Amino acid sequence: MEHVSLRQNTSNEVTPRYSSMQKSELEVLAIAAIHEHRNLLAADAAVYEEWTCANDDPTITSSVLRSLQDEYLARQERSEAQQRKLSEIIDALGYVPEVPVG
Repeated sequence: MEHVSLRQNTSNEVTPRYSSMQKSELEVLAIAAIHEHRNLLAADAAVYEEWTCANDDPTITSSVLRSLQDEYLARQERSEAQQRKLSEIIDALGYVPEVPVG
């Protein structure tokens, strides 16, 4: 996963490194990041559903439950990192582009 560093400028505003990109490039990146974020959320929801259903099933072992929980928590961390990246792109772009659902 790409690490996005922030730097402090002289006016005390945090400036993402995306600020040097053209608006057209940023919009393409933003749309792709929005699609990625939606896909991650859907996958996270599926894992969460599997984990909660497994919690209600007395035949599921504690090691399987732990594995599902670990997977869900790892997915949450990835989603949070991706959300930060998306936020930085949108901040640099200056608006949220229209992205149809689906």
